[in-house]
Amino acid sequence: MTHPLVAEAKALAPKFADRAAHWDKTRSYPWPNVQDMTDAGLMGMTIPTEYGGQGADYLTVVEVVEEIAKACTLSARIVVEANMGGISAVMAYGTDEQKSHCAPIVLAGDKPAICITEPEAGSAATEMQTTARKQGDTYILNGTKHWITGGGVSKLHLIFARVLDEQGHEQGIGGFVVHIDPANPPKGFEIAGREHTMGLCGMPEATLHFKDLEVHEKWLLQPPSGLRRGFADLMNAYNSQRVGAGTIAMGVAAGALDRAKTYLLERQQFGRPLAEFQGLQWMIADADIQVHAARLMLREAAKSSDPFPDIASAARAKLFASEIAIQVVNNSLQMFGARGYSDAEPLERMYRDVRMFTIGGGTAQILRTQVAGAALGIKTPQTRDGYDPKVEQIAAE
Repeated sequence: MTHPLVAEAKALAPKFADRAAHWDKTRSYPWPNVQDMTDAGLMGMTIPTEYGGQGADYLTVVEVVEEIAKACTLSARIVVEANMGGISAVMAYGTDEQKSHCAPIVLAGDKPAICITEPEAGSAATEMQTTARKQGDTYILNGTKHWITGGGVSKLHLIFARVLDEQGHEQGIGGFVVHIDPANPPKGFEIAGREHTMGLCGMPEATLHFKDLEVHEKWLLQPPSGLRRGFADLMNAYNSQRVGAGTIAMGVAAGALDRAKTYLLERQQFGRPLAEFQGLQWMIADADIQVHAARLMLREAAKSSDPFPDIASAARAKLFASEIAIQVVNNSLQMFGARGYSDAEPLERMYRDVRMFTIGGGTAQILRTQVAGAALGIKTPQTRDGYDPKVEQIAAE
């Protein structure tokens, strides 16, 4: 039986497909889609019922994301980040005040921004230089974050920084829940620029500057293991976002495959449908197998959650799904011939969109390192001088 939330996603898909080219061409955030998804209950699905959400599991979210991704990659990414990643960390480790504050914002349509990456700290997230120094009951944040998805439209920000005590001694890396009104940002917060991206053109990827940004101590997330090892706990929440990102890629591939199948059945050359040509049949068969395998891996990873997906399962599924998605969309475009290369069809946009997923959310190379570490039973990554014990988890790009 189809879950009601999945049915809502399927009902919205045709409308989102019709609008997708507009967001791409105008590089605008899809606010009407966000309102539709909010009305349908697709924002904050995983938030527990006691905080106003539906307490949906990650498997349900994965099924919803696939349906949305078939129609609009941009909207699917918003759904992922409104149900996985940052909001998951708050719901797992936050205080009652933090949860009660964040839940209504997300349920009303906000896509939280996870602020990890810096100009000199991408895959090696533990090299971040942003600091949060204690000053009475407040932390003072200074630093720069780069490639922040949603910067300029998101209200909730989960900002990672090196936490210092009042004497300047480092306590570990922590995450701060910061509520920012994009229309009226606080003193010390600046949106310094936006990347002009190849795909997902309506999603801002921003550079954020913090200069003596004041954040009350009550907004510091406190994982059970404390600040010294808490970064690894917080990053475990990011495993759910990786499963979500992989599902977007797989959903885009599934949507491209559906379009290719329809085209081959309708288009005729040499007096017969393209679907009767064996070379094209084999391309369809390969794509069908790849999408099916990716779907199974992603759902297996989603079901491994306790409370977050297993790190190796998430890495394996996201890696496989993101790489096969590029192949499937590319081959689907090929089956359309010159028409696929034109924006008369959505394939060229889908190809540009899907290319991001072997980079964002953990590069394919970093994920291979994690999968290898799990397979070999060793800690990864290795540095040039041997294993660095401070690197307990690789964060997303």
